[in-house]
Amino acid sequence: MYIKFWRSYFKDEKEKPDEGSLSVELEGEKGKQAERNAGLYRLPCLILSVVCLILLILVCILGVKLQNTTTVCPGNGRSEDQQCPDPACSIEECQDRYQNIPFKHFGCQQCATGWLTYGRSCFFLSTTRLTWLESQKNCSASGGSLAIVTNKNVQKFLTQKGNLKYWIGLRLHNATWNWVNSNALQQSYWMDPVQNEDCAYLYSDGPVEKNWGRASCLASAYFICQLQF
Repeated sequence: MYIKFWRSYFKDEKEKPDEGSLSVELEGEKGKQAERNAGLYRLPCLILSVVCLILLILVCILGVKLQNTTTVCPGNGRSEDQQCPDPACSIEECQDRYQNIPFKHFGCQQCATGWLTYGRSCFFLSTTRLTWLESQKNCSASGGSLAIVTNKNVQKFLTQKGNLKYWIGLRLHNATWNWVNSNALQQSYWMDPVQNEDCAYLYSDGPVEKNWGRASCLASAYFICQLQF
């Protein structure tokens, strides 16, 4: 019995696997698997990092632009900035609201020397006198026409800038008063009484509400040219 037990004992010892070698093999497999997993995630991580960097740069650029392009309204000689009360107002409304501010502050086109800027138009008050038709031709040579008073703000502006009688682009044709752009007269500012003539002039020394007069188209008078841009 002793001999059998002894042989069996050594047989089991020989067949028992080497635990150290098995551990090394397992560690090696784990290392290879970890390398493969790292390779799978390396490219997406790199792409994500580049995208984040680009987004960060864009945010910085937009922040700088927003800081440098803050919308402010010009003040009346004051040093502090004032937020615009109505950024959607028309150019004419803004010009009327800030009458004492040079028009260049609105970032709009400037008119030639000697011309006055109002809204999207340039106005020229002549210093020479011509007939109505000659005045219209003179304005046309500059790329414009005799002035068209489209609203009360324009009427007020032209009245304030002049001090004489000026031809405007309004004429009687077939019993209808029409502007030189063929539009019919809608709002008028006739003085009382008016003469029975065919061409209209603006008398800037009169009240804003009533300073239009009528005169013969062959008479000589100063004139107001208008050039739109």
